Amino acid sequence: MDDREVIRTRGEENVEPVKIGIVGCGNISGIYLKNAKILEALEVVACADLIPERAKARAEEFGVPKACAVEELMADPEVEIVVNLTVPQAHGEVALQAVRAGKSVYNEKPLTTEREEAQELLAEAKKRGVLVGGAPDTFMGAGIQTCRKLIDDGWIGEPVAATAFMLSRGHESWHPDPAFYYQRGGGPMFDMGPYYLTALVTLLGPVARVTGAARATFPERIITSKPKFGERIKVEVPTHIAGIMQFASGAIGTIVTSFDVWGGNVPHIEIYGTEGTLSVPDPNGFGGPVRIRRAGAREWSEVPHTHGYSENSRGLGVADMAYALRTGRPHRASGELAYHVLDIMHAFHEASEKGVHIELESTCSRPAALPMGLMPGRLDL
Repeated sequence: MDDREVIRTRGEENVEPVKIGIVGCGNISGIYLKNAKILEALEVVACADLIPERAKARAEEFGVPKACAVEELMADPEVEIVVNLTVPQAHGEVALQAVRAGKSVYNEKPLTTEREEAQELLAEAKKRGVLVGGAPDTFMGAGIQTCRKLIDDGWIGEPVAATAFMLSRGHESWHPDPAFYYQRGGGPMFDMGPYYLTALVTLLGPVARVTGAARATFPERIITSKPKFGERIKVEVPTHIAGIMQFASGAIGTIVTSFDVWGGNVPHIEIYGTEGTLSVPDPNGFGGPVRIRRAGAREWSEVPHTHGYSENSRGLGVADMAYALRTGRPHRASGELAYHVLDIMHAFHEASEKGVHIELESTCSRPAALPMGLMPGRLDL
């Protein structure tokens, strides 16, 4: 009996697993394949990669029945959801291929590199009656779901403002192939911004208007990781971006993302309300400490997690989409949410280039909070 079967015996009702295929068997695929074994809604039936040996290795490592070419996976009638873990520049093309094959698709972040690609993808999916979803799904973890409950229950009063910071020196010192982080669709905003912005939209709702300032501090980067040690990368995107957001709710947010900073002493995310301040854990993870300082308090207090999934649970968004396919309910890590985040990121860059405020054309529903008391491996009660 595998882990999935053990978990299923604990519930009174089971969901028929949705069969998924993984496209892109690089670094991130491992955690998706690992977690799919314990999420009751998922069953991996195929994996594919442009490098056949990588797909074969992942299939052997995780017991996937079939390693195949991308075209074969897309044509496989068993596959209901394609999990698209390719590089950002390929997200749009691969996702559209999946949708045209009659399959729902879940993209790693960002949804696509360009707005037009995402619009075409969402329109085609609607036409064909399939679903689109997109990472990150970290907002479904214990940390941010606990913050969501505190805000919804009024612990900090009405949210007034928020700050968010992601400061680093870039990826060329540790990533085996970091060039794409400095190409179109990369940079700190497109790489890490989705985690922060998705968390903020989850907590505060959609954004209505933005402005920003951006720069590329270093025209090239030198790789100091292996196997490409010493190679030079031409920087094609801004590497330090500061954005200001006006949420539809009236709250004002500030975000700074950077690959130009050696160190910082700033919070990941803080939410400021009329009755207190909430310290939100790193949105790149699922757990982390949640702290609150309410009006009149002299010290911060740590709040125990109200929800599960505090470990690395990448794949929750795919599983949530699987429940949506089976039940017809909305899924949380939706294409509309991922597109709204993409729109915000582009708007920061454009506002900097033009020196203006930009009224966003996109919006989305605030994703539903997860219920409390979920058993491991499940997302619906």
